[in-house]
Amino acid sequence: MNLRRVVGIGAGLAVVAVVGTAGARALQESHSTRITAYFDRTTGVYEGSDLRVLGVKAGTVETLRPQGDQVKVTLLLDEDIEVPADAHAVVVAPSVVADRYIQLAPAYTGGERIRDGAVLPAERNAMPLEVDQLYASITELGTALGPDGANADGALAGLLDTGAANLKGNGKAIGDSIEQFGKAARTLDGSSGDLFATLSHLQSFTAMLKKNDAGVAKAERQLASVTGFLAEDKENLGAALKELGTALKQVKGFIQENRGSLKKNVDALVPLTRTLVDQRASLAEAMDTAPLAAGNALNAYDPVNRTLNGRADINELGFGPEITVPPGAEPLAGLVPVDGARQQALPALPLPPVGTVYGTPEKRKGDSR
Repeated sequence: MNLRRVVGIGAGLAVVAVVGTAGARALQESHSTRITAYFDRTTGVYEGSDLRVLGVKAGTVETLRPQGDQVKVTLLLDEDIEVPADAHAVVVAPSVVADRYIQLAPAYTGGERIRDGAVLPAERNAMPLEVDQLYASITELGTALGPDGANADGALAGLLDTGAANLKGNGKAIGDSIEQFGKAARTLDGSSGDLFATLSHLQSFTAMLKKNDAGVAKAERQLASVTGFLAEDKENLGAALKELGTALKQVKGFIQENRGSLKKNVDALVPLTRTLVDQRASLAEAMDTAPLAAGNALNAYDPVNRTLNGRADINELGFGPEITVPPGAEPLAGLVPVDGARQQALPALPLPPVGTVYGTPEKRKGDSR
């Protein structure tokens, strides 16, 4: 085979591979949700690393670009994978030698989903602790607690000896305490909303007490005075309570014996109370005017003659001259004085007459009235 042909075939295959890879990546990107996540560092993460949800591959890491003191990571999430809008990204190291991957958490359980172009800031994301950092922390702790640190004069050793002596034989009690504390923590976790609401209300209550400290102190003094008075007069108070108990017992017996009658009376009171409610405006007006009417009647009463005195044009109550009379007859006036003979024929009055008595004129011949 010609060397030139071999080189040409190899170049052609390389172009096909590049074009195929680019086409596959373009096809993948067109059906993926692009997410940008920022990390303080991305040790062990590379372009093409897995993007997982609940440990299952759900996409890939597209690019990693340093930006200042952070690393910008572009993630491609498969189209059919649902992730909550408030998700965060975590770099997971399965083992010391295995490749790391980025995982989105928490799992989707409902609500708004993450959108294409979403950005996850660095404070929401996390990186695993590196082995050298762990070793450095342990070394620093050992140095701080060693003979050149806190235990330079044997203080740490003395503390451990004292703690061991105090805890000796109390292992079961400590275990029970830890178990009960765990149960209490679970209970508080289930009622955290009510607990914090209670604490908030207690805070408001204590703030109110602090604001009204003078009133609270006055109320305490008055309560002390009342309790002192009751303590000094406890015999009379006891007797009063005893009598009250006896009275309540009698009332209870009366109600039990007359329950039916009481029910009938209460039922009969319903229409009366309803009428009073319906006429409450009229009753209010009557109550306002009744004192004035009673005062006027009292002022008009003459106790000597036992009469109600007043001023009125009594003729207005009679027949005026406008009454039509037969032709040739004289028009009649209103009321006229009544002589003694006619007074005898009048109906008896409830009170004896005083002064002149008036009445209607006598009928005349030809008068149709």
